[in-house]
Amino acid sequence: MLLRVYVQSREEFNRWIEEQSQVAHANPPVSEGQRIFKATACINCHGVTGTVADGSFGPDLTHLMSRETIASGAAPNTPENLRLWIQNPDAIKPGSKMPAMGLSDQELDAVTAYLATLR
Repeated sequence: MLLRVYVQSREEFNRWIEEQSQVAHANPPVSEGQRIFKATACINCHGVTGTVADGSFGPDLTHLMSRETIASGAAPNTPENLRLWIQNPDAIKPGSKMPAMGLSDQELDAVTAYLATLR
């Protein structure tokens, strides 16, 4: 697992802690992606504060898009990589414990759009 260390002032760190303690805010146009996310096994492993997703096996996704990388540092956190990661985790990180969910292209686009709003 890739770990990054950031050096910040106390004020910057405190601001980051405050931001990370907030619930996830998704905008209404991505409600279909949120619905699909909540209806799949995703919520068994991942949590999103303020939603029914309360899994703890995988990473908490509440502020997913505030991260620079996904898949334990295996890829930059871009919408394109996020879509590929959801579609086929082994394409980015062979041997990943995350299963491919078998979503249609439309469902995959909707879930990716939803996750891209989690800041």
